[in-house]
Parts: sequence; structure tokens; C-alpha cells
Amino acid sequence: MNDDLRTIGSSGKPGRGNRSTSPSAAARSLAGSGTPRRPPKKRQIPEPQESPRLRAVTDEDAAAAAAAAEEAAQASRAQRAATGADEQEEPGLDDLLDALLGGASRLLGDDWEDRFLRIAGGLRHRLSGDYAVDEFGYDPEVVALLEHVIEPLAETWFRLQVRGIENIPAEGGALLVGNHSGTIPLDGLITGYAVRRYAHRALRPLAADLVFALPFVSQMARKLGATLACAEDAERLLQSGELAGVWPEGFKGVGKPYSERYKLQRFGRGGFVSAAMRAQVPIIPVSLVGAEESYPLIGNVPSLARLLGLPYLPITPFFPWLGPLGMVPLPSKWIIEFGEPIRTDAYPAEAADDPMLLFNVTDQVRETIQQTLYSLLVERGNPFV
Repeated sequence: MNDDLRTIGSSGKPGRGNRSTSPSAAARSLAGSGTPRRPPKKRQIPEPQESPRLRAVTDEDAAAAAAAAEEAAQASRAQRAATGADEQEEPGLDDLLDALLGGASRLLGDDWEDRFLRIAGGLRHRLSGDYAVDEFGYDPEVVALLEHVIEPLAETWFRLQVRGIENIPAEGGALLVGNHSGTIPLDGLITGYAVRRYAHRALRPLAADLVFALPFVSQMARKLGATLACAEDAERLLQSGELAGVWPEGFKGVGKPYSERYKLQRFGRGGFVSAAMRAQVPIIPVSLVGAEESYPLIGNVPSLARLLGLPYLPITPFFPWLGPLGMVPLPSKWIIEFGEPIRTDAYPAEAADDPMLLFNVTDQVRETIQQTLYSLLVERGNPFV
């Protein structure tokens, strides 16, 4: 047979790929017909059968668990019935309101409702415009309204102790000279409150120029009885029989860092002594501890303070990090002691022009306050206990 006629892909006889009984793979693919291949038989996998022993154990465990749960539920119901817990309702708006009222009672006192009513009545009277002020702008009604706020702050929050109140004269003029501290000058407000509450007299603070340059603050300071810390105003108050208060350290006292707490700064050149001598009134040293711990000053931003026109811009452990919440004072324990009066009527009024005498009396007042502060700090101990 001609080699050209050989079937492509076969080296044997025509129609046989490998001389075996089965056709070749090429032949099967080209044929396209014939007997189809049988599909492989599927293996029948028997379903797993749970052993009777395993099923019995599972049922017993389920029955035991159900019995234990029912027994625990019955015990819980019995306990709740014994304690009356079933009759208690879930916390709601009423519970929140009771909690708020309880907090107000602890902070403001048991008469807090009457206090709010008096405040509301005072505000209504203010709106009528029927009130009077003196030549300095002092408004007793505003002071009375503010006292409702200062009283719980002083008595409950600061646990204020007042000593030596008998050293404040019942009538006539006197000059109260105190240490200044606390970053925010709350000591002036608390001292004024103590004088009104326990000596039943009004304290007229002598404030710095900056106080009367600030909006709203200047108006409120006038209504609270403050006037400019100048010799003329001080002498007018003292000669008219008023109690005047002065803090000679000024902003250097309230703005000093916590590391220098209760270390008195300079008392100036003795201007307050000169005013007391000219008016022939006694000087009463006032020593106050507690304000330094209320707002611990740990830093300052002098560049920003100068930009804002402020003497200092305080940084405390909580301000400005907590925002307005950082302005809340810490609940330190406060003690105010009014010292024995230092008489000035033993000197003639002309002695107010003697700078050496003014220096000696100023140093005497300062040293008295400093020694009293040391004694009070030792006696008080931990400021938060």
C-alpha cells in the first residue's frame, strides 16, 4: 500500500491505532458516534447514625440543665418577692429629678427652695426699677441677691471658718488689709461675705484700675460696693464710717505660681496706711488660707496676656484643658482670721506724710499677716480633708 495513503496518526493497520482491541483516542474523538461512555456509578455514602448511648446522655444533660434553670428562676423570684424588688420601677425621669433635687439640697442647703424664691422675687423687683444706689454706685439689693450664690460656695464647698470677727468694730470706719491669692480673686468676694454674714456690716473693696476698665465687670464691681483704689476715695469711705478692704499685693498676689503660695509679695509704698492715718481709723490685718489650692497656678502665657491687656493668663491643672469646666474651683478648706486692730489714731494726721513711718507700719501689717498664714497652714493641714 502506498505510503501516501496511510492514515494520519496511525503506524499500523488502517482503523487500528495500536493493534489493541480498543480504538485510539484520536479515533474516538473523530468518530463522533458510537456507543457513549457509561457515567461512573455514584457511591452511596451512608448517613451517620447516632448511637443510642450518645442520645441518652444528651437528653439527660438537657433535662438536668432545664431543671437547674427552673430552680434558679424560682429562687430569684422568691428573693425579689422578699425584698420587694418587683415593685421597684426602672430608673426614669422621676428618679433623675429626685437625684437633682437631692444634690441641690446638699449643696444649697435644705432651704434651697426658699432661696430660689427670694432670688426670683428680687429679680422681679429689680425689673421694676425701684431701687437706689449711693454716690459710689453701691447697690445693697444686688449684694443680697449675690449672697444667695456665695453662701453655699463658702459654707458648703469651701467649708469656711471665720475667726476673730470680734476685731471688726460694730460701727465707725476701719481698713481691712488682706493677702491676695488664688489666680481668680474669689478671696475678695468670700471676705466680703464673711463680714456681712458674721459682722453684719458691708465691706467696700478698693479695686485696681483694670477692674473698672473691663466691660460688665466694672458695672458689677460698682454695684457690689467697690471703688477705685486711690487715696481720695479711700479717705472718703473711711471718714464716712465705712469698712474699706484693700489687698496691697494686687495682681502680683493672685497671679503668683503655686510654688510660691502663701509667700506675700510687696505691699507697695504704704498708700493704704496713709489713708488710714488721715482718716484716723484702725487697720485690721486679714489672713486667708485656702484660695491658693482652689486654682493652683502652674503656668502663664505672658505674650497672650499682653495682647489681651491682662496682667497674666493663667494655666491650671484643669484650665484651659477642660474648657469652662476647668473654671470650677477645687473644694479646698478656707480659713479667714481677722487680726487685732492696729491703731493709727495715736499718730497725728500729718504723720501720713512721713515715708519712714509709713514703711514701718506697712511692714508691721505685712509681717502680722505672714506669721498668721504660717500658723493657719500648720493648723489646717491637708487642704482637702
